[in-house]
Amino acid sequence: MALLVAFPVAAVAWIALTGGIGANWQHLWETVLPGYVLNSIKLAVLVGIGVFLAGTACAWLVTMHDFPGARFFEWALLLPLAMPAYVVAFVYTDLLEYAGPVQGGLRDLFGWQTPRDYWFPEIRSLGGAAFVMTMSFFPYVYLLARTAFLEQSLCALEVSRTLGCTKWDAFRRVALPLAWPSIMVGIMLCLMETLSDFGVVDLFSVQTLTTGLFNVWLVMGDAAGGAQIALVLLVFIAGLVWLERRGRIRRAYYVQTSRMRAPPRRKLSGWLGTGASLLCFLPFFCGFLLPAAILVRLSGARLSDALSLDFAALVVRSVTLGGVAALLCVAVAVGLTYSTRLGVSRPAALAARAASFGYAVPGAVLAIGVLVPFGFFDRTVNGFMEGVFGVSVGLILSGTVAALLFAYLVRFLTLAHGTVESGLKRVRPSLDMAARTLGRGATGTLRDVHLPLIRGSLLTAILLVFVDVMKELPATLVLRPFNFDTLATTAYSLAADERFAEAALPSLAIAMAGLLPVLFISRAITKARDFGASPETEVLM
Repeated sequence: MALLVAFPVAAVAWIALTGGIGANWQHLWETVLPGYVLNSIKLAVLVGIGVFLAGTACAWLVTMHDFPGARFFEWALLLPLAMPAYVVAFVYTDLLEYAGPVQGGLRDLFGWQTPRDYWFPEIRSLGGAAFVMTMSFFPYVYLLARTAFLEQSLCALEVSRTLGCTKWDAFRRVALPLAWPSIMVGIMLCLMETLSDFGVVDLFSVQTLTTGLFNVWLVMGDAAGGAQIALVLLVFIAGLVWLERRGRIRRAYYVQTSRMRAPPRRKLSGWLGTGASLLCFLPFFCGFLLPAAILVRLSGARLSDALSLDFAALVVRSVTLGGVAALLCVAVAVGLTYSTRLGVSRPAALAARAASFGYAVPGAVLAIGVLVPFGFFDRTVNGFMEGVFGVSVGLILSGTVAALLFAYLVRFLTLAHGTVESGLKRVRPSLDMAARTLGRGATGTLRDVHLPLIRGSLLTAILLVFVDVMKELPATLVLRPFNFDTLATTAYSLAADERFAEAALPSLAIAMAGLLPVLFISRAITKARDFGASPETEVLM
């Protein structure tokens, strides 16, 4: 299983290293490739700073303080996770572009006639892309930072105050370092999403490594050149993971007190309470409330489309794909995790861990890793059948739902594996021993003991994978069969053609599909005040 899941990444590296340096690559290196790299770095830096500030500040406020709306923001700040970044991008494009309602209203109000009469920030820019991604991805940092703050004992903060720390110093020198490993994991997840994003940067015309990969591969028809850019992108992702782990070498933070008390909320009133409410409201408003309101308004004009057979087919197709992929990922994750629990060899355990590396692989890179070797297999088999039997079998794997499901398995197995593993770790080994003494074998113990005990983790894994499959764009765009559209590809295609009103309804459907899992995770985190991290959050750690 580990070899199967690692195969697409190995295929990309093989194609890139054996394809040679073609004319397209040399032309790109001399012209636009340095710009791709520079834009990717700038975008990652801006998004990293933005998600750290927004996610950490909001997490600290709602965890440690009581202010107007604090209970509401505990779960509301997770809602941007339900909104795909490319959906938020086209909403802001429709709202803030020259022909949009904001600039149109300003021109009517002040009597301006042309763009030369006034200055307005360009939304289709690198800064606009960084803003959209920050508002879409900051819940990753908020989620992990809040969980880390909940797990800290008030005793450590009280001791720091007795040693002369102010409230700010206690946060900066005690609470933040204790939560730093979790915060860094959240930032790394955001940066991986940023570097692998295609929808936002393409809609905003920001030339990054991902857009360069699509241009070289699909526009220029150079598979080797596309694989080489994909390899550069993989190096960036691997570098992020290395930097995160390097930063934690010889740096560990522990709460050593045995007196664990949940942190009471400090009452904020007056202008402090108003400021805290406003600070938490802005990311929620920009990342979810405003895009959702605009989608609802735009969808109102196309409400009749919701009753059409075409839209119903899109919904059924997307939900079916998400459901099958989620069940497949969870089934494989259970097999990998349980085999490790049974005490297999260390190489097998490392292979099981390596099989969950796919989440770090961008969807565009994964598409190359799946499509090129699958296409080679199809051509080989078809040539053999034609030469020997005179029968053409056509495409067997390429351009099929099977290829798409395989890509989803590779990409999202990490989510399922982490959640199932954290759930199984909470089952005491003595239960395994008791089941074996009562006549249950390994399979019977899994079926009768473990699966019922971890059903909450299994449900969480299914929901997490389902939502991510519903939102996945690059791999779906490339690997889907002909005339096989999903809600994600339809919303992106319509938005790319500037048909924002038509794109609103499928976009709203994607967001609504993500609301239930997000609310489920929020409820699980709220219950984590007993200082036990929930399986729903350990998957991200």
